[in-house]
Amino acid sequence: MGGLEKKKYESGAATNYITRNKARKKLQLSLADFRRLCILKGIYPHEPKHKKKVNKGSTAPRTFYLLKDIKFLLHEPIVGKFREYKVFVRRLRKAYGKQEWDAVERIKDGKPTYKLDHIIKERYPTFIDAVRDLDDALSMCFLFATFPRTGKCHVQTIQLCRRLSVEFLNYVVASRSLRKVFLSIKGIYYQTDILGQTVTWITPYAFSHDHPTDVDYRVMATFTEFYTTLLGFVNFRLYQTLNLQYPPKLDSRSEAELKVEDEEKYALESETYMEKLAALSASLSRVIPSEPEEEAEVDEFPADLENSGFEEERKKQQQEEEKHKTLFVGLKFFLNREVPREALAFVIRSFGGQASWDSSVGIGATYDSSDTSITHHIVDRPTVEPQIINRYYVQPQWVFDSVNARMLLPVEDYFPGVLLPPHLSPFVVEKEGDYIPPEKQRLLALQRGERIANEEDEDDDDDDDEEEEEEEDDDDDEEEQEDESEKKVQKTHGQKKLNVKVTAGTVKVEDKVRAAEREKNEEKRLAIMMMKKKEKYLYNKIMFGKKRKVKEANKLALKRKAHDDASKSERKGKKSKKQ
Repeated sequence: MGGLEKKKYESGAATNYITRNKARKKLQLSLADFRRLCILKGIYPHEPKHKKKVNKGSTAPRTFYLLKDIKFLLHEPIVGKFREYKVFVRRLRKAYGKQEWDAVERIKDGKPTYKLDHIIKERYPTFIDAVRDLDDALSMCFLFATFPRTGKCHVQTIQLCRRLSVEFLNYVVASRSLRKVFLSIKGIYYQTDILGQTVTWITPYAFSHDHPTDVDYRVMATFTEFYTTLLGFVNFRLYQTLNLQYPPKLDSRSEAELKVEDEEKYALESETYMEKLAALSASLSRVIPSEPEEEAEVDEFPADLENSGFEEERKKQQQEEEKHKTLFVGLKFFLNREVPREALAFVIRSFGGQASWDSSVGIGATYDSSDTSITHHIVDRPTVEPQIINRYYVQPQWVFDSVNARMLLPVEDYFPGVLLPPHLSPFVVEKEGDYIPPEKQRLLALQRGERIANEEDEDDDDDDDEEEEEEEDDDDDEEEQEDESEKKVQKTHGQKKLNVKVTAGTVKVEDKVRAAEREKNEEKRLAIMMMKKKEKYLYNKIMFGKKRKVKEANKLALKRKAHDDASKSERKGKKSKKQ
């Protein structure tokens, strides 16, 4: 007996996938609502391995989803809410058309709403899972927080993103968990260490800008809707870990230090408190005021010889981390009005420093520029007049470079009007054999406590010493004669005389041609290293051909020289025979 005949495309891989249109019809949703649902639930299209089989022999471009994912969406409560919202819009439009204003108000009061709490719990079973997935959420919230209120997206969304991002920044300042900062063309990259997880996000610069027209804001708004819910949960838990009040409140003592004169000029009464929090210049209040705890003594157990080295390395790393967290402790910064205030205040406060600005710039200033205890004045202009003698005037890059270098860099390279050193990315870690730029080598040497800035001067000094020694050797005879005459004088007069010698210094002359040649060679070497694989192959081929030509030319020159020498000797021989 033969079994049932298997029909084509009704078994195997073809049954595991479903097209987008079929999925929409199954869920009875419009394309926009289907997209929203997939974004919120974290379901994405899949590319089948054998697309022609799944597409039933057709080669037409289609979007496929896994069938099990669509079945998973069938029981989602939000699907029902989407359908209710469609009915609500239809009823509202009808009431507007009939001009029944009482009905319009009644229908508006019954607008269906939904929450994403259950989706957050479903997608992130543990709190650490949520922290791991925080990168995109932070980047999107910080982006929406900078949007102008132009009607492209809801004002409530912008305000919510602003509040959540300010809360997160305040947590980073309180926990001192910031590790790296990098100023790029796109924006400012920050990296923090939160509960052992590395979180990196990007904040756009605070420039006024027009909304680009080639971006789908509805898709971005859906992602933001999910991310704001996630960030709200995470902020609440993070504040609990530090025993801080949530929603955050300023410490009463810190709030008293803020200059609150003429606040109405800068913000509405409803926004004043949020602006004070966003200034990041005051500390937050705690649920129970924290008291200095006595450090608990750790029990030490006899460790194996193998693990002892690892333990020492771990302790050393912890000490370095603690030292890095207190990089700006004891330093007082004043920010001039032209510098990026929010970014600098955030970075300085995250490492234990104090930051303030002129009270006319914005809310949150704690002291004036006339304060005598200010140690660093951050400026971004060629000259500053008048200058106070007991403080450093530096450009903003000094703060970010010092954070990445994990030490306070020399301020001489960052004085106003000075050409700044390159801002190196802290996210690039060179491996053995990689090209390390000279600026990075200098920085590594500074971190090791070495001095390489004056190496050239030292070499020149060595050369000068050698020259002086030669001169001394030449003048030895004269000096010996002088010494003998001096000894005779001393014997006669009975006095002691000290031999003091002063040698003339030499002026260091920089060879500009050699320096330019060295720089050109370095640029060429770097360009070769940055080439793509195909380009490098072609370059090597060309260079091999050139070298071969040079070798052949040298061989021909040697042959010609040998021939000329031989002909010369023959001529000389003939001449001698004739004579």
